[in-house]
Amino acid sequence: MTLHADAPAPAALAPDTVDPVREPGKPVVVHVPPTDGLDAAVAWLTAHRDAIQAELHRSGAVLLRGLPVQDAASFAAARDALITRRAGYKEKATPRTDFGEGVFSSTDLPAVQPIRLHNENSYTLDFPGVLLFGCVTAPEEGGATTVGDMREALRLLPPELVARFEEMGWLLVRNYSELAGLPWYRTFATEDKAVAEAYCADNTVGFEWLGDDSLVTRQRRSAIVTHPVTGERCWFNHFAFWNSRTLDPDVRDVLVDTYGEDGLPFNTYLGDGSRLTDEEVDAVNAVYDRVTVRETWQQGDLMLVDNLLCAHGREAFQGDRKILVAMGEPVALADCAPTTQPSTTVFTGK
Repeated sequence: MTLHADAPAPAALAPDTVDPVREPGKPVVVHVPPTDGLDAAVAWLTAHRDAIQAELHRSGAVLLRGLPVQDAASFAAARDALITRRAGYKEKATPRTDFGEGVFSSTDLPAVQPIRLHNENSYTLDFPGVLLFGCVTAPEEGGATTVGDMREALRLLPPELVARFEEMGWLLVRNYSELAGLPWYRTFATEDKAVAEAYCADNTVGFEWLGDDSLVTRQRRSAIVTHPVTGERCWFNHFAFWNSRTLDPDVRDVLVDTYGEDGLPFNTYLGDGSRLTDEEVDAVNAVYDRVTVRETWQQGDLMLVDNLLCAHGREAFQGDRKILVAMGEPVALADCAPTTQPSTTVFTGK
């Protein structure tokens, strides 16, 4: 959406409130009043942080428009006004550029590759509660960071399917390779196998070294969590994002021919290790499609995403695109009333 310069000015607001704009199919947008440089913009964000946070808990995602964010340094300054605690990026799954001070590229995956909705680090025992995206360079076409309300997704999913996931959780299997996905030493940020093993042991990740010095891991996690602040139940996982049946058919055929069904870089299952039918996977993806909203990036935009209330993704795009991300307000899975406890093994009903 492009706002016209001659649009009527909003009514005067109390100094500590914001005026969210709600339109169907779009995330909530808050227009930041013109400020005299970065310091003034950061001061406005600091003064309005509580109001922005309240809107974030209401809507799940808030796009802030009209800020002088032009590079990683100005993005980091805005981040520090909005996020009180930084969160680490654990068990890396996709390539990113590290700009320092907890600022990364949102992803370095190819422009032609769309990214399905997912909750960041949903497979770890603690994860960022909030993500902050910032637009330094807007793409010529496409490239929106899409978001979807996972409270609504949980309400829309078939009840029988929800009941199965609630009881058994979901299972993630990863095969680490130099050729597809990330090698294990990049995921665990170490070249010492003992350090990687210790991380897995401490974080309820089952692991097995294969004969060619490659690694396979397995971890079962809750598919449904309760937001520790709002008390709302949310669909929270990477099940559809990494399920082999959601891959482009041509890509899937190549990967299966190369690595075999059990050797794919990522695959997901119901918590008992069983595969869902094509129809069931399609039902999950159809719900994601229903809840997805988007807004075209403009240079300087920031978007806060509550990582439990909302999943996020990315459209394919053309032209240059530079979207930064920072993660913060870490949350422990144990504080989110998981319906199944973390495990390295499949659910057996015991």
